[in-house]
Amino acid sequence: MAGFAFKQFKVQQNNTAMKVSTDGILLGAWANIGDASSLLDIGTGTGLLALMCKQRNQSLAIDAVEIDEQAVEDARTNIKKSPWPDITVHQCAIQDFSSETKFDIVISNPPYFNHSLHSPDSARTKARHTAGLSFSELLSAFIRVSHSHSTLTVILPSVEADIFTEHANVMGLHLHRVCHVQMTPTKPVSRRLMAFSLIPNKSMCASALCVRNSDNTYTPEYITLCQDFYLKM
Repeated sequence: MAGFAFKQFKVQQNNTAMKVSTDGILLGAWANIGDASSLLDIGTGTGLLALMCKQRNQSLAIDAVEIDEQAVEDARTNIKKSPWPDITVHQCAIQDFSSETKFDIVISNPPYFNHSLHSPDSARTKARHTAGLSFSELLSAFIRVSHSHSTLTVILPSVEADIFTEHANVMGLHLHRVCHVQMTPTKPVSRRLMAFSLIPNKSMCASALCVRNSDNTYTPEYITLCQDFYLKM
């Protein structure tokens, strides 16, 4: 499959099971990383989120974790060819990852399929299904590599977002920021961008975003969010 060209970097995706998607682009553009100095990308795939966050905040020290060997190959190639070759990719399961760094930001476009039929492609199954990384395991990993003011930012379908939030609350995490995403004005909300932390919140910042207009053009809100990345936006 051909690569995906952004304004400041390119993403080769010949080997990874999960290709560049609107979910990933939304997450990389929406995450609040302005005051952070360190970031961990869990399940980096092609390296997309790590590269987007590095473009937005070039002082960030970024580590990226990926279990799949072929995805790691793509991620390392994309990072090496980018303006920011100092991003470090670790090939391992996040359950086995250890670091002396306590990260300010943890970001993940996590697997979320629990009950759907598994793909015959084992790499794609691992990338898409929670069998390899449950919500509780992801949350536990965040707690393990974070400090008291760290933030975990994810994107999930609406139903899974409710389940993830329930798990997060049980583990002492609080939802601070949320964005409800529609793909078009006539479709229901299908994705939820969420930011959690260990700090109890007195108020939550909630917003909504529609990706495309009825004529299939991008909405002004989506353009504002993502125009620094898309080559022809």
